[in-house]
Order: sequence, then C-alpha cells, then structure tokens
Amino acid sequence: MEIAPIPTDAYKLGFIGAGKMAESIARGVVLSGVLPPSRIRTAAHSNQLRANAFESFGVQVLPRNEDVVEDSDVIIFSVKPQVVKDAVLQLKALLSKKKLLVSVAAGVKLKDLQEWAGHSRFIRVMPNTPAAVGEAASVMSLGGAATEEDGNLIAKLFGSVGKIWKADEKFFDAITGLSGSGPAYIYLAIEALADGGVAAGLPRDLALSLASQTVLGAASMSTNTGKHPGQLKDDVTSPGGTTIAGIHELEKGGFRGTLMNAVVAASKRSRDLS
Repeated sequence: MEIAPIPTDAYKLGFIGAGKMAESIARGVVLSGVLPPSRIRTAAHSNQLRANAFESFGVQVLPRNEDVVEDSDVIIFSVKPQVVKDAVLQLKALLSKKKLLVSVAAGVKLKDLQEWAGHSRFIRVMPNTPAAVGEAASVMSLGGAATEEDGNLIAKLFGSVGKIWKADEKFFDAITGLSGSGPAYIYLAIEALADGGVAAGLPRDLALSLASQTVLGAASMSTNTGKHPGQLKDDVTSPGGTTIAGIHELEKGGFRGTLMNAVVAASKRSRDLS
C-alpha cells in the first residue's frame, strides 16, 4: 500500500494519553500557530481535571481513544512506557498506514512499536519536560515507512515547544540519559547554588532567583554565542579572582566527572529498562 501524504494544511492531531507532556506539546502547537485547537483532540476518560486542562485552550476531548484515532491523521502516543504496548494493541485495527504514528514513551523501541501497530509508519520522539515552557530538547528517529515529509511535519510540531534534532535510534538511551534526565540534574544544581547563596548570607528568595537566572543566562550564552563552553568559562575567570577559586572547589569535588557519571548511569538504566 502506497503511503499517502498527510495534508499539512488540514490534518488533525490526536493524543493518546492526556498527561502533562501531551498538554505541553498541544499548548505549544496552539500558541505557536502551527495548528488551531479545533484540529487537536484527546480522550481524558474519567479524569475531569485533565479534560479541563485541554478544554481550557480549546482542544476537543472525546469519549474514547478509538474516537481520537478515527478522527485524527497524526496520532501521538503520550502514555507511560509500561502501558504503551497495550494502548497500541487495543487500537491496532484502526491504525492504518494512512495515519502517521508517533511515540514519546521513553525506552520503547521502534521495532516493537511497529510490530504492535502492524506497520512501520512510526516516528519515535524523545522530548523533555521543558516542553512545558517552550524550551524542550527533543530528538526524533523515523521508522521504516515514515517519509521525509512525515519527518518534516513532526519536526515542525515539536519545534513549536523547543528545538528538535534527528538521530539514529541507537543513540536514544544516551539521549535519555542526557536531555531526558538532564533537567533534573540542572534543578539540583540550581538548588545547590541557591543553598550556597544562603550559606553566604543571601535571603532565600533572592538566592533562588539569582541561581535560576544565572543558569538560564549561561545556557543562553552557550547556545547563542557559538563559543565553546570552555571558552565562555575562561572569559569570566580572571587570574587569582573569585571565579577560579570557585572552580577550584568544583574540580576538587569531581564536579565534571560526577555529571558525566550521572549521564552514563541514566543511559545504562534506559538500556536496562528497554
């Protein structure tokens, strides 16, 4: 069966799963103008709070997942990894090759998704939680029957909630360990910086605000200047100054090695779970 292109100017987007990630993506798609809310749907079943969240920005909430699939051209499976198999199998009869399927379930491989769906017009995406504020770091990998046009459509969708890259699926465990789990490492660093500020005499609210904005500003410098982070570090490290004194303490504590180990450990855990 020939793969029919998705009508980019009129397609409907459906979410299987109405959790926070699905909401973040849907909100981003609407706010960016990629799709109007009238072309997005989900099913929240008996969870009225989740239904209210989607309805608050105009998304249609249907009674059943089957209704979502039947009324959508692009279907995003945004459910927990341990239930994605059941979700795909329950809907398999409706998942024709006319529909582009997407999974954001961590650790669930394309070969399994394609087997459960009965075809390979599937795209796997690994986003992260900053999608909620339009700053996600997402990576996608295309299944066997997904076309270049399909990839472009998904890149535009997920590009509305941050930045997205394409990579071979073999890298997804490492991606999970870095960008998937990475926000938690940064939250820990922000909390620690704020605690340091309090220890040095700052009021808690000021310390936390300064720590958060400092991390945001440093990340923006890294992405926007094109400079290597080592060069940016050197730019603020004067001989015998305050910054090099702080960096010396970080190096004594194995700061860089600890972060590297965290990414490797999370990547290994992703491999074990998958």
